[in-house]
Amino acid sequence: MKINDAVFGELEYDYVWSKDITIEFFGKEVNIALMVDGEEDGEFSEKQYASYNTLKENWGDIQQNILTPILDYYKEKRSELGYDVSYDVNYPLIETNDKLLENIKLVGIYVPSARRFEARYIGLTFDCTWDEENGVGIRLINEEVARVGYQDVAL
Repeated sequence: MKINDAVFGELEYDYVWSKDITIEFFGKEVNIALMVDGEEDGEFSEKQYASYNTLKENWGDIQQNILTPILDYYKEKRSELGYDVSYDVNYPLIETNDKLLENIKLVGIYVPSARRFEARYIGLTFDCTWDEENGVGIRLINEEVARVGYQDVAL
C-alpha cells in the first residue's frame, strides 16, 4: 500500500511506512531509508510531523552535535572490549571526528509514533566498520542526543 503524505511524501507500507531519500551528511549526498512508525491507515500525528520538520530545519546543527557522542560511545566500547590496550583490526584507534566519519555511514532516519514519547523524537541509524551486525543508533529527543548504542536504540 502506498500513500502520498503532505510532509513525508510518498511512503510505502510494510509494517512501517518507509521510502528511500537522499540527504546531505557532512557535505556528501547519501541515500538512506526514512521510516515512519504508524498504522496501515497512514494517519500520522502532529508530533511526528513536528519531529521530522524540526529535524530538517536543524539538520546542520544536529550533524555537528552527534559526532562527539558517537566517538565517546566508540571509545567506551573499545575500552570495554580491551582493545584500548590490545590491538584489534576491527577497533582501530579513532580520536577525531574526521576519522570517525571514515568509519560510519548514515543509513536511516526513524520517526516513531507519538504515543511512545511526549517530546519530539527522532532515531538515526548508522552502519559502522567496527560492528557490522549491530551498527550504531542515536536517539534524539528535542533535537538533543539522549542515547547512543546499537541501532535498536533509535527504533
